Amino acid sequence: MLKLSRLTDYAAVVMAQIARHPEQPHAAAELAEAVQLPHPTVSKTLKMLVRAGLLLSQRGSQGGYRLARPASQISAIDIITAIEGPVAMTECSQDDGDCELAATCGVSDNWQRVSLAVRTLLDSVTLAHLAETTPIKLPVRLPIQSVTLASEAGR
Repeated sequence: MLKLSRLTDYAAVVMAQIARHPEQPHAAAELAEAVQLPHPTVSKTLKMLVRAGLLLSQRGSQGGYRLARPASQISAIDIITAIEGPVAMTECSQDDGDCELAATCGVSDNWQRVSLAVRTLLDSVTLAHLAETTPIKLPVRLPIQSVTLASEAGR
């Protein structure tokens, strides 16, 4: 089963809470209370999101956490990558993937195509979408044949 970690799920929840009120700074304790998560978990998540450049942190009485850019310019893949690292279906479908079977397996190009389709879909879902309280309407089927691999583009 492909599944995001709980920490990644929590990161999306925290980011969505901040996105719903982008005009004000948010304290970690206030966020933890609002999203009903333990304060240490929220603090850890916030630090990772700041390190990834998705949030800004300001100390002091007027401090707190804010989005580093508008919610419409932060994608689901940005949040996932901040917590999990690069999104890839297999080792060989990562940019720096290293597989001893790459020359003989015969499926690596197709796994790369699947990974690219997943990344493309995740990039199309923004934090603004995630922060909405109504379900997102996404295409039911991605046109996989239209996804071009970098190796094919140069052919």
